[in-house]
Amino acid sequence: MTDVFIIDSSLRDGSHAIRHQLDRRQIESYCAAAETAGVPIVMVGHGNGLGASSLQVGESLLTDQEMIACARGKLSRSKLGVFIIPGFGTINKDLGPAIEQGVDVVCVSSHCTEADTTQRHINYVKEKGKLAYGNLMMTHMVSKEILIDECLKMQSYDVDGVIIMDSAGAYITADVKERIAALAGALKIPVGFHAHNNLGLAIANSVAAIEAGATILDCCILGFGAGAGNTQMEAVVAILNKMGYKTGIDLYKILDLADMAAKELFTSAKGIKSISIVSGLAGVFSGFVRHVERVSLQYGVDAKDVFFELGRRKAVGGQEDMIVEVAISLVDKQREKRQ
Repeated sequence: MTDVFIIDSSLRDGSHAIRHQLDRRQIESYCAAAETAGVPIVMVGHGNGLGASSLQVGESLLTDQEMIACARGKLSRSKLGVFIIPGFGTINKDLGPAIEQGVDVVCVSSHCTEADTTQRHINYVKEKGKLAYGNLMMTHMVSKEILIDECLKMQSYDVDGVIIMDSAGAYITADVKERIAALAGALKIPVGFHAHNNLGLAIANSVAAIEAGATILDCCILGFGAGAGNTQMEAVVAILNKMGYKTGIDLYKILDLADMAAKELFTSAKGIKSISIVSGLAGVFSGFVRHVERVSLQYGVDAKDVFFELGRRKAVGGQEDMIVEVAISLVDKQREKRQ
């Protein structure tokens, strides 16, 4: 009997950290070790989910089908999961084939005010007899009352749980406690939390979520993920063990998995860069960091200015083209000042 259910997004959100370039050997070796450690759900795929591989948000080394096949061959006790954002991924082209390949769990995600866009995808997953979780992104942008309304929609679609995502790493622990407590009190289904580490609070916020009534945590090994990364799975498992919570994950083996991942998957240095802090303060999706750095260099503008302007414009994932618009507008402003 577990008290906290861990979803491992290392091969999904973690792939942002290496530009979605996971290869077959890495996926297979990771899945085998994650199963040995007792990880309940292992997510796999492009960082933005099924159907997202593109020039705009980054191309995966392998196709969705290839990644699913690699993972499926190594998972038997652990469930295989995928992530989909309606608009990036479609039912016929992406979701249907994934389920036919043996996917067990689907996280269907939308912007925090657009839960209604997930209904068809969730219904399809449930009709196929699979687990469906509803994910709401960029949840710092709305009040707890709006989050409750959106989660109630997902509950009415018969999801197995809802997960609110701090996609920009903008929350402090007080925000998490307030929102999770409100959701846990209003819903009849499990509530989960997915943190980003822009302000260095991913683990603290995840623990705060559990203390406030969440029973699901979405984490990544070594904390790897978009921007400054996610909740560090092996660390939070250790902390939860110390607090007396059961996760069903073997502590020694999850630590071994972290050591393996450091050598074979995520070999680049990680940490909270100044630009990630700005991303969190501006409330902008963590996955924008690489794009903002590249465009800022190209146009000769300050990346911090780009992020704060994106925040003012309330940019969300999928609007990467707005980064160039903002950079050009900043160049125009600089030119006007010189005249």
